[in-house]
Amino acid sequence: MNVNDTAASHPPRIALAVGCPAGIAPELTARMLADSAVTSAAQIVTVGDRRVIARGAEVAGVSLDLRYITPDAPLPENSARPVFIDLGNLDPATISVGNLSEAAGRSALANFKHALALGLRGEADAVAFSPFNKASMRLVHPGYEDEIVFVTEMLGFKGIASEFNILPDLWNARVTSHVPISAVASLITFDNVLRGLRLTDQAMREGGYQAPRIAVAGLNPHAGDGGNFGREEIDVIGPVVAAGQAEGIICHGPLPPDTVFVRARKGEFDAVLTMYHDQGQVAMKLIGFDQGVTMLGGFPFPLLTAAHGSAYDIAGEGIADPGALRAALLLAAEMGARRRASLQSRWNSW
Repeated sequence: MNVNDTAASHPPRIALAVGCPAGIAPELTARMLADSAVTSAAQIVTVGDRRVIARGAEVAGVSLDLRYITPDAPLPENSARPVFIDLGNLDPATISVGNLSEAAGRSALANFKHALALGLRGEADAVAFSPFNKASMRLVHPGYEDEIVFVTEMLGFKGIASEFNILPDLWNARVTSHVPISAVASLITFDNVLRGLRLTDQAMREGGYQAPRIAVAGLNPHAGDGGNFGREEIDVIGPVVAAGQAEGIICHGPLPPDTVFVRARKGEFDAVLTMYHDQGQVAMKLIGFDQGVTMLGGFPFPLLTAAHGSAYDIAGEGIADPGALRAALLLAAEMGARRRASLQSRWNSW
């Protein structure tokens, strides 16, 4: 059997962790499990509490046909129905929708850990999660900085990982992420920017781009205006772009941050590497908030979610837009299938 036959007969498996039970995660997860476009693209193995997903289905107004299993049961192959691993870790009646709670944070963390374990053991080709609420998770795990730090610790990962925001025709990567603005300039070093550029090129190739075109934004207004507004573009970012080009990366810059996304939207670039969180996030969310996907790139398996948060203000109303989470799961299916085929190809070559 060739790789294509294998991929067709064994669709990718996505481990999907239910996010914050006090937010929109349960209703969005339920919508995904009732969405034939999602369930036909991959074998979805959801991790959570069956009472939470039942409440989510009720809020979303969908009917679910799931195959429930216990945490220690083997995962069924090619189940005709989405599989749900019932951790039995939260009675939704014990929490208040739209409010922070330790119980909600503990449930979300447990779901995430279990899904990550499936990815680490090779039982899932990709891992995804519906929106978390970091504040609730910190009530249980005070050191919870963000998903990248948590996953790095959980997996014992020694490599480099970064967060990417993805729209259908545009990716955004960043050199620094969840750090204060006051600390950004000191982190714009040659090594850090080159690391971000290399990881962007690698992640996009894994995402299906054969030769991604990457725009590298400047740090300062007008990309420093020839040194009038700062020298990071001259001393750091420009040399990184030259080094990347010497390695065969298709990259351009440093470009003025206030116009680089205009050029990218017109099709000049496939991605923009920005220097800090809001430099790219604001632009990407204005362009396509309801379709935005967040990918944690660099880990041993694809890891994706919707680019928005837990939306406590509308939780329980059944009005949350499922577009971003659907896009995340469909991309996870594509990347998971590509990863499975690549591993199968290596296996066949031995």
